[in-house]
Amino acid sequence: MVIDALHAAQRTRGSLHGAIMHTDHGAQYTSRAFAAECQAAGVRQSMSAVGSSADNAAAESFNATFKRETLQGHRAFTDEREARLAAFRWLHRYNTVRRHSRLGHQPPITYEKNTRPAPATLAPAA
Repeated sequence: MVIDALHAAQRTRGSLHGAIMHTDHGAQYTSRAFAAECQAAGVRQSMSAVGSSADNAAAESFNATFKRETLQGHRAFTDEREARLAAFRWLHRYNTVRRHSRLGHQPPITYEKNTRPAPATLAPAA
């Protein structure tokens, strides 16, 4: 599933060259297959210290927010498809609608559009 997510990011962004993927030491992130896919995409892997939630505070905060906003007060999902759909809907809202104080009270998609440098263009040859 993490390789699928990496490929989806490539399709969305085009190139991931130079990106840093910071993860924990979960088996999916330490697998040879994932390392090979990251290398092929030009993504540098970065991993938190084992057992250190402080080293991975951003991810821990994200996971806590996800759990609080999708699971608290929610009945059990009827199947995997329903759970995946709820996660997808939340993630879409998190990235496109939900304002983040750390980003100047903008959704991540808006922040990225406003801060991404314009592509360099070459002047026409004389």
